[in-house]
Amino acid sequence: MLGWVVADQAYRAYVDLAEGKLTDLRKAVVNAIALAQAADEIGIGDVVLLGKGEATAGGRNKPSILSDTLEAVFGAVYLDGGADEAHRVITHLLGPRLADAINRLGVLDHKTSLQELSARTFDAPPVYILREEGPDHAKRFFAEVHINGELWGVGEGRSKKQAEQAAAREACTALADVPAPSVATATASAPTTDPV
Repeated sequence: MLGWVVADQAYRAYVDLAEGKLTDLRKAVVNAIALAQAADEIGIGDVVLLGKGEATAGGRNKPSILSDTLEAVFGAVYLDGGADEAHRVITHLLGPRLADAINRLGVLDHKTSLQELSARTFDAPPVYILREEGPDHAKRFFAEVHINGELWGVGEGRSKKQAEQAAAREACTALADVPAPSVATATASAPTTDPV
């Protein structure tokens, strides 16, 4: 239901957008991170019923719980009110995110952008090194991205994916001024960012 509504909204609102970009637009809204943010904005964490252990462990703020709960709410609206009502609720809650995502469409997936940029500039793939810190209920992930053994970006987030995307974004920015395909120049101008 969720995927259908967002795809329908994207297709109707951006009729001239290429199929691949429409897919990117849908993925920018229908993912655990975006759904958790939307759930947090409407206070779902405050009303979700959790076991004592999960509540004590900070479950009300866990992105996975928030996103799953919001999806369950959408399903309940569909079962209780039908497709039209579910469409209305999903559009109301996620429509603004769709409009915001269209403005960021060129940078929605920094890892893909970096993969392409790295191939053009170095003829080599980026390599991600991950580490994590903290207890399970409040874990933080840290990523470094290396190309040809050189550190190009670092990032952190609540998930491995967030950390890698942040590191890839930083690397894309650092590589933006590197002329392709000048590997020697690129390696010589690699940033000296300290590891995470």
